[in-house]
Amino acid sequence: MTFFKQPLVAIASLLLAAAGQVAVAEVDAAVASQIKAKLAASSPNAQFGEVRESAVNGLYEVDVNGGNVLFVSKDGGHFIAGDLFQVTPERVVNISEQRRGLSRAAVLKGVDLKDMIVYSPKGETKARIYVFTDVDCGYCQKLHNDVPELNRRGIEVRYLAFPRAGVNSVGYRKIATAWCADDPNKTLTDLKNRKNVPLNVCKDNPVAAQYKLGNEAIDVRGTPTIVMEDGTVVPGYVPPETLAKALGI
Repeated sequence: MTFFKQPLVAIASLLLAAAGQVAVAEVDAAVASQIKAKLAASSPNAQFGEVRESAVNGLYEVDVNGGNVLFVSKDGGHFIAGDLFQVTPERVVNISEQRRGLSRAAVLKGVDLKDMIVYSPKGETKARIYVFTDVDCGYCQKLHNDVPELNRRGIEVRYLAFPRAGVNSVGYRKIATAWCADDPNKTLTDLKNRKNVPLNVCKDNPVAAQYKLGNEAIDVRGTPTIVMEDGTVVPGYVPPETLAKALGI
């Protein structure tokens, strides 16, 4: 049995979804054990994590394969694979995406800042974004051209490497060159501006680890992928004014 990854939220969801913590109720240990045992018996290759009460009576949330969630009956005999939405008088809120956002935010907070290439505002930092980037994609280059404007608006840009063609590609060698450079910020800018930069891949660079993190923990589907501090994902290029509005600036 294969459990499929959920799609990323679009920019519309970013502007409409409510931010906030998802309440977690403690689950009886016997119930949690029964649910996980039933699921594991039918899907021995899947990795099942925490069991939580969901917002729907009689259904439990179960983490599977490091980030996806199943909604499972109390006896573990039935499950629903998909997102859970809450309908309010004002809007529809994707509760599942909120939980994924909390997970993504925690993962990114665990990445050492020195392993990123960071462009910071000269004045007050009002918000921070994480950007999974490749040096050759056109929209990555377009977004990078906006970095001075983003900094002017008080937005710090924290880059993580995501060579689209994988870690055995020329793209990997190019982006690793930026991370290995004496001046990573200038080198990354030169590479994105298509300047001729001699390739230099140093040992113990973080590019492969960040590529893996993007695939497995963030579910990056393409570049650029922007992640807000609260874990909300914006796939693709977004103009500075739209991004600033979404960040509340």
